This record gives sequence, structure tokens and C-alpha cells, in this order.
Amino acid sequence: MPARIRLQRHGKKNQPFYHIVVADGRAPRDGKFVEKLGTYNPMTNPASIELNEERACQWLKNGAEPSPTCRRILSYKGVLLKRHLQIGVEKGAISQEQADVKYNEWKQAKDAKIANKVSELNNNARNEAKSRLEAEKKANETKAAAIDAKRRAAAEAEAAAKAEATAENTENEAPAAEENTEA
Repeated sequence: MPARIRLQRHGKKNQPFYHIVVADGRAPRDGKFVEKLGTYNPMTNPASIELNEERACQWLKNGAEPSPTCRRILSYKGVLLKRHLQIGVEKGAISQEQADVKYNEWKQAKDAKIANKVSELNNNARNEAKSRLEAEKKANETKAAAIDAKRRAAAEAEAAAKAEATAENTENEAPAAEENTEA
């Protein structure tokens, strides 16, 4: 069996974290490996990938076969493009300088795209937090207005009750005062 570039799972339940390793094709998933090439954390957005690109390219040159997920990771990081350009240099189709220029252009474009995505995610999170804060302020204002209206209604009812009680008291005192003057 040839060497395979594949993922080795680590991390807790429902929180996967992977090591990108080169292992014998017959070895178990989390078993012995030949070399660790990097790490992959799918829980972040965008996914965090740390990879030794030179060693990965060297292993591909030596015939290591990547698993489908590792193939996507290697493509995302530009290792497969680098290997493709290196094959062109070995065949004489392009020079090493041309290959380096093409790879660096691709790498800069990819880094800019990733940076845009990260800044867009940060802006979206900031805008969402702002809108939640505004909605909460509106809800608090409506609650405060409702409570204030209840308090005003209770105060008016209490004032009306006091006024009614004083009116009754004055009515009761007036006839009593008349009786006292007759006597």
C-alpha cells in the first residue's frame, strides 16, 4: 500500500480537530503515522488550516495519495497548484521563475479573498449585534411606556378615590355642622 495523506481526528465530541498526516494506507485512522504535515480546524469560520506546504509537495512528488478531504485542503492551500507547476518545470514547459510568479499571483488573490471573507463576517456580526441592541432598546422603551401608563392610571385612580373620599367627608360634615348650630 502506498503512503496516504489523510486526516487524523482529535478533539472532543462534537468539536472535531484534525491533524493532517502521512500514514501507511493500511494503518488505522488514528493510528501510527509517518509524518505530521499540519492541522485542520473546521469549527472556525473560515476553517483554520496550518500546513507545511513544502513537505506536502514533497510527499506528493514521492507518490503519496491524498484522501478526498485532504485533496480539497491541499487544493485550498495551493499545494496541488504548486505541484502542477513543478511538473511543468521538470518537463521544461515553463521556467522556475514563471512558475513562482504564477503561484505567488494565485496565493495573493487567495489571501485577499480569505481576508475579504473574514472582514465581511466581522462586519455582519457587528451589524447583527447593533440591530439586536436597537431591537432590545425599542422593547425596553415599550415596556417602560406600558409600566408608566399603568402607574399613571393607578395614580389617577388613587387621586380620584381620594377626591371622592374627601367629597364624601365634606358632605357628611356639612349636615353635622347644621345640626350643631340648631342645637
